[in-house]
Amino acid sequence: MVDRSALASSFHQMFQKSASFGAMGKGVSRVACSPEDGAVRDWFVSWLKTHDFQVIIDPIGNIFGLLEFAGSDAPLVLTGSHLDSQPNGGRFDGAYGVIASAQAALAIKHQVAAGRLIPKRNLCVVNWTNEEGARFQPSLLGSSVYAGLTNIADALAVTDGDGISVGSALEKIGYAGSGTPPRADKYIELHIECGPELEATSNRIGVTQKWWGAIKLQVSVQGEQAHTGPTAMHKRKDALYAASLLIAGVRELADRENADGIERLYTSVGRIEVEPNSPNVVPSAAKLFIELRSYEPEVLQNAERKFKVLLQQVEETTNLPITINDISTRNAGKFDAALATLAWEAAQSNNYATLAVATVAGHDAIALAHICQSVLVVTPSVGGICHHEDEFTSDTDLEAGLFVLTDMLVRLCEDEDR
Repeated sequence: MVDRSALASSFHQMFQKSASFGAMGKGVSRVACSPEDGAVRDWFVSWLKTHDFQVIIDPIGNIFGLLEFAGSDAPLVLTGSHLDSQPNGGRFDGAYGVIASAQAALAIKHQVAAGRLIPKRNLCVVNWTNEEGARFQPSLLGSSVYAGLTNIADALAVTDGDGISVGSALEKIGYAGSGTPPRADKYIELHIECGPELEATSNRIGVTQKWWGAIKLQVSVQGEQAHTGPTAMHKRKDALYAASLLIAGVRELADRENADGIERLYTSVGRIEVEPNSPNVVPSAAKLFIELRSYEPEVLQNAERKFKVLLQQVEETTNLPITINDISTRNAGKFDAALATLAWEAAQSNNYATLAVATVAGHDAIALAHICQSVLVVTPSVGGICHHEDEFTSDTDLEAGLFVLTDMLVRLCEDEDR
């Protein structure tokens, strides 16, 4: 049996250390491929090497820590999450899953070394590149390349707002790898819920059954730069004014769809880039990052259609050209039923109150679900807060997720028929 007291102690020490990289207020700021991301990667790789994991870094910068227990041809269980964060984000989102996976794998490694466990599968811990999509869009970039959903050349060519490519940013922090990653048979991701359901229902473990679909658009409005003083109002070609009409309209799409009190559609404009961004200049251009989310495909398709009608209406109202520069779609789907059952069994055997949940947020487990059995297990987020320095999960709940994950990995390593 794994020594749970020692496991929990080691986890908390490692987790606290992870939060020191990019520390800001109560949270962290470690956007993908930043110096802070590079520093936490260096620390994580050093930890893996110190504990005799085989370290593999692939061309998109994903970090794999492999324990080849059962030979190179044996099936592989992959577990992990991401170490990158949102700007001024929380210290739990992503990092919790990476650290818990590393500690669970190390505990199993000790059991194997002591002869108390004879594994039938290999085990690997992973840190995915650019899960958050804060600096580089789209999100889930590293896991999408791994799953074959995104071409590596296209991924490396993605640029941030300053024109810096993923490829050059990875080179700068020393993580433009060339290794061939191991192929997963099963994937388990542990994460904070980033939602309110577990806390509201007094459940400790959430077994995620399905994920919402999403449509993400980048839209540009072209105006004309002018002085805000002498330029007559009727002569202004104000790109930000047109953008504001779009922002209001996007919110109204959700308000109308959810008017009966059932929240089927979430919409947002989370980022605006304005040129020249001067207080006394009429904006010449505006770029919006828009999201539409729903679990119901018909609702999502209808929202996209209504958004395009809105776009035409704003063009006619403002007489300014508006262009959809990029659009990406993530279809709604379901996680693997067998792994969900395993997660439920592990939680119940530990006497943890358990709830079947769905995730509105995107996670790397979604990308992995396209190529192998995949499941997402979550623990409570106090107040449902996420992507904010105030996000918080209690030590007791963190440990509950850690123990459930460890139990799942032990069962999979022991029983090749699962």
